Amino acid sequence: MSAIQRIKQHFSDSIDTKIKAADSLTEITEKAGALMVHALLNNHKILSCGNGGSAGDAQHFSSEMLNRFERERPPLPAIALSTDTSTLTSIANDYHYNEVFSKQIKALGQAGDILLAISTSGNSANVLQAIEAAHERNMHIVALTGRDGGSLATLLKSTDVELRAPSYVTARIQETHLLLIHCLCDYIDCQIFGTEPV
Repeated sequence: MSAIQRIKQHFSDSIDTKIKAADSLTEITEKAGALMVHALLNNHKILSCGNGGSAGDAQHFSSEMLNRFERERPPLPAIALSTDTSTLTSIANDYHYNEVFSKQIKALGQAGDILLAISTSGNSANVLQAIEAAHERNMHIVALTGRDGGSLATLLKSTDVELRAPSYVTARIQETHLLLIHCLCDYIDCQIFGTEPV
């Protein structure tokens, strides 16, 4: 396979994965969005976490909430737990990296808040501990996963929502996660502020 063919194959694979996601995740994405809208309308916030590319996705979501997505509207309360390097490194140094998100949730999370937990494998130990901490504080979980959902899927309650990208390839999962994040941002904006004309 030539370099050009390989690049085209990446495009094709990404498109195929997103088509599968559209077929399997549309209704559950609406459910996740409704959970977030309910929290925001009741003066709660959305905390987000993940590692590596998933940390970037967590930050991407919170920036779309705090600043704006595609329209002018008031800022919405969201915090990415992967952004404070002093907090992350002190927790990792003094305790364990597995606690870098859970300790923040214990300090910042309140009943009725949402945790957007992102893990392509579903097996990130610090994300699993974050979910446990969120449940202890009576928060709801919206999880973005891939592959078979990993250990994360087994931790979720019936009131939580898992959006599992239909792929075992990390790049395809991350690409689908970004699209799901944009779908959630659009859903939140439309439900809270009304649908804008196209």
